[in-house]
Amino acid sequence: MRWPRPVDYVTVWDAMKDFTAKRDQDTFDETWIVEHNPVYTLGQAGKPEHILNAANIPVVQTDRGGQVTYHGPGQVVVYVLADLRRSKRYVKDMVNQLEQAVIDTLEQFGLSTASRRAGAPGIYVPHPVEFAKIAALGLKVRHGCTYHGVALNVDMDLTPFLGINPCGYEGLQTVSMASCGVVASWDEVAEALSQQIVQHCGLRVK
Repeated sequence: MRWPRPVDYVTVWDAMKDFTAKRDQDTFDETWIVEHNPVYTLGQAGKPEHILNAANIPVVQTDRGGQVTYHGPGQVVVYVLADLRRSKRYVKDMVNQLEQAVIDTLEQFGLSTASRRAGAPGIYVPHPVEFAKIAALGLKVRHGCTYHGVALNVDMDLTPFLGINPCGYEGLQTVSMASCGVVASWDEVAEALSQQIVQHCGLRVK
């Protein structure tokens, strides 16, 4: 499902919680494709001191895992509303599958250097510096079902990332597909990433 672009973070977050609370064993899994208005989000492990300068960007304390990140125009966010019990998977399996979906999506667009980094969920590329982050990931599991998901930087203003320690790492560089030389539209990347997630995560969708 694609939401109107752009959309406020809290609007979608509330909808995810409502969907998850109401779903049952027969509810199909869903992917929600979103582009957010500018917002910083603090995960459950998030420390306010990792927000260095919020300026005029709102800060939302949310219930996903992880630290602090930024969402904004030019970033593809795919929220994954999946029943882990039905597929007999653990959340660590879902994290690995989501990361692989991002890696394969980037390879589709000619960026074959993307990889994981031990102990730091998300996807990184060695351009322009080693361990520059191009995608962030965070999930919440409630009653065996996931929500939240993954955010991939496509073609966006990266300046707001300078106002935080991304994912709690001081000095962590953040890049986008565009800054790595990839020419692709938001819609193209959104469609490709959503398809990869459905495939890798074995979602039961309509």
